[in-house]
Amino acid sequence: MQAESLIAAHRGALGNPANRFEHLQLEPDGDWNPDEDPLPRTQFLRDLSASIIAWNDSPDLGFNASVNPYRGCEHGCVYCYARPTHEYLGFSSGLDFETKIMVKENAAQLLRAELESPRWQPQTIVMSGVTDCYQPVERKLKITRACLEVLAEFRNPVSLITKNALITRDVDLLAELARHQAASVCLSVTTLDPELRRVMEPRTSPAAARLAAIRQLADAGIPVSVNVAPVIPGLTDHELPAILAAAAAAGATGANFTLLRLPHANTELFAQWLATHFPARKDKVLNQLRALRGGKLYDAQFGQRMLGEGIFAGQIQRIFDVARRKAGIKNDQAPLSAAAFRRPGGTQMDLL
Repeated sequence: MQAESLIAAHRGALGNPANRFEHLQLEPDGDWNPDEDPLPRTQFLRDLSASIIAWNDSPDLGFNASVNPYRGCEHGCVYCYARPTHEYLGFSSGLDFETKIMVKENAAQLLRAELESPRWQPQTIVMSGVTDCYQPVERKLKITRACLEVLAEFRNPVSLITKNALITRDVDLLAELARHQAASVCLSVTTLDPELRRVMEPRTSPAAARLAAIRQLADAGIPVSVNVAPVIPGLTDHELPAILAAAAAAGATGANFTLLRLPHANTELFAQWLATHFPARKDKVLNQLRALRGGKLYDAQFGQRMLGEGIFAGQIQRIFDVARRKAGIKNDQAPLSAAAFRRPGGTQMDLL
């Protein structure tokens, strides 16, 4: 069995493209035997960040503050827009992103310190803005849960985005926050095809498990939505109606979608993945992406990067709108509120 085939069976990326900030690149030794050491093992590295709340001012995002307990993501989604962020750490966007995971062990303590500060203005925190806060190692480390315990203590609103059904472990904390209109969850669903998910998002929860998570969260009184993300033209776009119908049946009351984005090394990684798994569709998918991006495979412009442009982008938007209405998803969730925020040992008057 070839090394590339072994990697393809367990990881999203098929290699490690060069880091755009580094002059040196590590290449496998010529004597490397894939039968003896077939896969890169996941390493968990201590992240010594001194703060935990990240801020953004992007007009494409509906939030300003986010918490990321992990950098890098073992889910291994080949298309993940966050892959190039690993290059700022000296790693590659490829296999490094899903095998070298930075762990913020003291995330909950840092979060408590920031919420206790009189400078903190209560507002919604998103978990996570970059990588998935419920990736597999969270089952053992429970860093996300520790952060939720802090947020529940302060009653600070939180919105979570994940591809992992592990989120149902924390229904107790989320339901308590939801009682104060201070919690919502978004399950991201890319495909209902189990074989496609296996090679495209190898360590995520199956779609059936994500839909079951939507049901469990909704039954607990937690506002839950679905994000069809990313929509990949020529590969998954035809699944929009089916995904929305399944999510609505499970209890989702909100829905959105995002088109595939391929910043920096993602272009090379995704093209290589297509050539390996879907060679007959490679040209069609890439050409349709170019049609959505003004002839390019990626356009970083605000307002364009999430939804694309042109006739084809308009068609996808109309299909989504019709499918959402047909599924009965009204997108009428109430906005989260910070009205119940409190500092332990203090009173609501402390906020005045």
